[in-house]
Amino acid sequence: MKKGFFLFVLGLCMIAYMWYLHELSALGGSAAVRVTIEQGMSVAQVGSLLQEKGLIRSLPVFKLYMKLHGADTRVQAGTFIFRPNMSVEEITQILRSGKSEEISLTIPEGWTVADIDALLASKGLAQSGAVLDCVKRCDFSTFDFLPPASLKGLAQRGGRLEGYLFPETYFVNEAEFVPKFFLERLLGTFRARVMQEHRDEIAASGHSLHEIITMASLVEAETRTDTERPIVAGILWKRLEAGMPLGVDATVRYILDKPTGAITQSDLETQSPYNTRKFKGLPPGPIESPSLASIRAAMKSQESPYWYYLHDSKGLIHYAATNDEHNENRRRYLR
Repeated sequence: MKKGFFLFVLGLCMIAYMWYLHELSALGGSAAVRVTIEQGMSVAQVGSLLQEKGLIRSLPVFKLYMKLHGADTRVQAGTFIFRPNMSVEEITQILRSGKSEEISLTIPEGWTVADIDALLASKGLAQSGAVLDCVKRCDFSTFDFLPPASLKGLAQRGGRLEGYLFPETYFVNEAEFVPKFFLERLLGTFRARVMQEHRDEIAASGHSLHEIITMASLVEAETRTDTERPIVAGILWKRLEAGMPLGVDATVRYILDKPTGAITQSDLETQSPYNTRKFKGLPPGPIESPSLASIRAAMKSQESPYWYYLHDSKGLIHYAATNDEHNENRRRYLR
């Protein structure tokens, strides 16, 4: 009888323990949830807030866990990022340490300052327009590789920073996020990954850093594969040296903020030094952030007999040595 009762109690304890473990487990879901813990909030208040946000299953179990692990008097105030797929143990670690989960931000190759501004706004890290405003008014004088603010014709939309914000995946803390500091991280990464790692290639290229990055941004916009990049760079450098207009429609799209849609005759008449259909020479500055592959292509372009190129509807590139051949390619592949 005693043995049976003991087994019965043991069974209940096991069930209770399994339930306890279940209540501590993650709910599921990876969407970031922002939670602000005010100074002086009790564990019960914190638990209620977490349950309201869909981050914990049971308030009593949360309170019990905090009590058993001595965390009930060590909750840090602040703004934290949680996810429903976190366990109570993971949530407790953040509450005790005061260190929130970092958010991953991926800046792809080919993005503009305006794209970065939109990303940060969509993540709730900054107000829309905050990055664009900072580009114009913030002091970035410590980054002496940036073109001078007085450079004639430099686009105000992306300003001096366009093309120099290195595309990479960055991890940020939402509670501590400041747009200027984030931009400085991107500029610092550019200095390390481009200027320091490729110092010798830049010096041997025969071009200034600004010319290289500007050309690389055109190559980034105009090519689809790494094989194409050095050939297209060679064509554009050759056209530049011959005094021919570069004829890069992407520069017109950039200055008009027209990433898609047909380029009209009116567009091509735009009075801007970024209009490389109308004006000779490089545009005043980069039109987007180039990849390392495009930067390498701009530094070490490939000679070819070609002066023209175009992509067909399937994304395949077609080169031409003469204008007549180019027009024939246009007739054949752009119908």
